[in-house]
Amino acid sequence: MLGRDLLLHALQNQATPRAAWVPFVGVHGGRLVGVTAADYLRSADLLLRGLHLARERYRPDGLPVVFDLQLEAEVLGCELRWADETPPAVASHPLVNADLAALPRYDLGHGRFPVVFDALHRLRADFGGEVALYGLITGPFTLALHLLGNAIFLQMRRDPAGVQRLLDYCAGIATQTARGYLEHGADVVAVVDPMTSQISPKHFEEFVAPRVNAVFDAIRAGGAVSSLFVCGDARRNLEALCRTRCDNVSIDENVPLELCQELAAANGKSFGGNLKLTTVLLLGDAEDAKLEALRCLEIGGTNGFVLAPGCDLPYGTPPENLAAVAEMVHNAYQRHVAATTLRAKAAVDFSDIVLPDYAGEPAVVVDVVTLDSASCAPCQYMVSAAQEAAQQCPFPVAVHERKITTHAGLGYMQKLGVEAIPSICIDGRPVFASLIPDGQTLIEALRSADAAKGRG
Repeated sequence: MLGRDLLLHALQNQATPRAAWVPFVGVHGGRLVGVTAADYLRSADLLLRGLHLARERYRPDGLPVVFDLQLEAEVLGCELRWADETPPAVASHPLVNADLAALPRYDLGHGRFPVVFDALHRLRADFGGEVALYGLITGPFTLALHLLGNAIFLQMRRDPAGVQRLLDYCAGIATQTARGYLEHGADVVAVVDPMTSQISPKHFEEFVAPRVNAVFDAIRAGGAVSSLFVCGDARRNLEALCRTRCDNVSIDENVPLELCQELAAANGKSFGGNLKLTTVLLLGDAEDAKLEALRCLEIGGTNGFVLAPGCDLPYGTPPENLAAVAEMVHNAYQRHVAATTLRAKAAVDFSDIVLPDYAGEPAVVVDVVTLDSASCAPCQYMVSAAQEAAQQCPFPVAVHERKITTHAGLGYMQKLGVEAIPSICIDGRPVFASLIPDGQTLIEALRSADAAKGRG
């Protein structure tokens, strides 16, 4: 069975000879061809070269053409901040001081969509039926965050009707984008809505579910299969996610793969995930990658399971680690050898990481533990929330981002007792875990911490 067919069977919750395998090669393709992420995401030729190399080295069943949740926002007038090793980040929110009528007309002939569609069309011809191609679109709630910023969390309470209108608009954008990908040859359309991990189940059902369902209906009407991809600790919303009308639910390492399997099966859906991005694929070695792949493969089995990293692969992911995962997928003998001969390595030593004496610090110290705010939308908005609240406090507040893509960040995560990404810790205590607070709630928490230092 060709890889494309195997993946499509798995996504439709069917039994397959082995687990399907989709490395989400986004800016990592730039590393493969030796260019920056900024150059890579602006060139169809570079996208083509990167994905051909990924196909050769990682033997995937499917690949995304691009993993960039800012494409739609860019067309709609959001300014982008570019970087060498991450996708661009949204740097402005046009609806902060305007209404929907002020946004530019959405046109898939604008922005970088012509580049992406050119690459998709050429890849379809090159790959034929061997590799399925994903079109990744920005989910309605995440796009709404890009357009309105963190104010959306307050507006969900103050002006729910206004937020509903915004989300209807964003769902229309997602549907239009999905149709564009299908017209240019995509086999799968994934709605990537990482910000949905930051809201309650009630808000998900009220604001998000009807909109993503409309998008999934359009994808199905276009003859393709769909996936709902969420990052962060989405456990509170996982059952609701599985009740939507997608074909597949994919999660990252914040959510136990066993739980996703159970809830997806109960709703007749396939599931995907959840190779560890930083501790294994980025910072580990090939042996770590093999053991992590075995963990997922043993849980996932071969009925409706897609092995994949939990998000866009970091730019600097060692290619040998992904090749090691591919070996576990394709070679049953090597899986047996790995299972019987490899031993887990000793735990990483973080004795060199020393936490501050928070009680003695002159400022309230905020540690925002993230994947990386430059590439992870929930992380970006969590850091922004902390910085904005700090600026409004009449007492000193020091905000530090602790990225778990680094040894020091991982050490802070472990020593602060953080279990979900992103999280806000205040004076050494986790306070907001994978749930972005509104500004006033965060300011009150900072005020309480300042009072505890004997100044309030």
